[in-house]
Amino acid sequence: MASLLVPVLHWERDGGFAGARPFITQSLELGVGGFKLVGGEQDAVRALAKELQQKAPHPMLVAADLECGAGQQFTGATGLPPLAAIAALGDMESLRRAARLTAREARTMGVNWNLAPVADLDLLDENPTNGSRAPGNDGRKVATLMTAWIEACQAEGVLACIKHFPGMGRAGIDPHIALPVVEVSAEVLKDHDLVPFRAAISAGVASIMTAHVAYPSLDSSRMPATLSREIILWLLRQQLKFDNLVVSDSMTMAAVTDGRSSAEAAVLAVRAGCDVILDPESCEDTVDALLVAVEDGTIDPDRIRQSIRRRMKWAQWASPPNDWRRPSGADTAWGALLADRVLRLENGPLPPLGAVTEVVSIDDDESVSGSRPDRRGLLDALRHGGTDARVVESPGTASGGPLIVALFADNHARKERTKLLPETVETARRVVEQARTMGRSSIILALGDPRYVAQLDIDAPIVIAWSGDRVMQQAAARHLQRVKR
Repeated sequence: MASLLVPVLHWERDGGFAGARPFITQSLELGVGGFKLVGGEQDAVRALAKELQQKAPHPMLVAADLECGAGQQFTGATGLPPLAAIAALGDMESLRRAARLTAREARTMGVNWNLAPVADLDLLDENPTNGSRAPGNDGRKVATLMTAWIEACQAEGVLACIKHFPGMGRAGIDPHIALPVVEVSAEVLKDHDLVPFRAAISAGVASIMTAHVAYPSLDSSRMPATLSREIILWLLRQQLKFDNLVVSDSMTMAAVTDGRSSAEAAVLAVRAGCDVILDPESCEDTVDALLVAVEDGTIDPDRIRQSIRRRMKWAQWASPPNDWRRPSGADTAWGALLADRVLRLENGPLPPLGAVTEVVSIDDDESVSGSRPDRRGLLDALRHGGTDARVVESPGTASGGPLIVALFADNHARKERTKLLPETVETARRVVEQARTMGRSSIILALGDPRYVAQLDIDAPIVIAWSGDRVMQQAAARHLQRVKR
């Protein structure tokens, strides 16, 4: 029973995985089916994954969210642009190569399950979770991208996981906060939102993650898809003929725990057809609740046996960590070139940097709880490239060159908004105007979803970098430094 659970391990900056040691021991003794890793250094992740496989009573699924390359989570690995940025290139081979590189780096660390790609369509500007994670708004084009990504990933021996079924593109609420309800017809969902998932199933995707979203046209009970027998057992299993792993999204989100405990939600999810429960609040409580549910007839024992077989099948299928087709130096260099390629310039051309470059960093996400990308990548890269870059609150007399305004604004869990804070807009406009009165130009670096920078409405060159990840900060710095005086 415990093999259906995949709890989460967080890397701590000061202690690594040391603080999680008691939890790891307890979870292995319980018999969990794997772990999801959040953060870590490459070598430490490799050592931990090897240890987990050796100590577990069965083959383990070691998962991570690597939507933007292995470097999204693991220090020392290659970070890549968001999927929307790669898709905007219209270069299918680059997409495949990105998926291959991610899988190769993951596999050499012992991470055999990538909880990616995102197949949610970009249909609603007010969607608080999609942003540049969503690859596009045309279901047929996204379906082609998903097929290429999945095939390239799984050819390297790493499970892909398309998400979030049946599509979160129309959700206007963050499921971390409350249950989103998508009020469109079943026909609209099937003709648009479901198209990428059909393609993924045809491509043999190993796993599908469910959405913590209600779809009344698909299930009149208004249960979130994760807890809906109509959506998982009838639509996904029976109609779409999917017989591989179904994994829940995190079972600590308010969208599934409103009015029930995480363990109670897990029982409903397994009963509905989920094979793997991701991030249960308590593994022990969840196992106890599942045992009771089987004993009292809430869950058919065959339902549990099916899930145990599926999890075991895919854990055995995954390639073991080894140096077979290990990423080369050329592979990782290509990753940096890809980040350079996806940058987009608006309101150009760019003015050349001055001998001294002043940078005003505006963080619209500073109050967002949880982890955010390190903000030091831009300054580090500018200085590494020979630029005398200085952080300032407002433009001064040290530089006669353009003022760099670095805007960090992206979609994050629990952010609960898709609009810039008023103080963000006011600060950006103020410093640009101050620079203008000094006879200086400004450059805006959009380090996040491009929709945020558009809200500034400032007449200045804008470098669209798609995200605030370190790899995109570095690419933006290189772009600025290429402009000759």
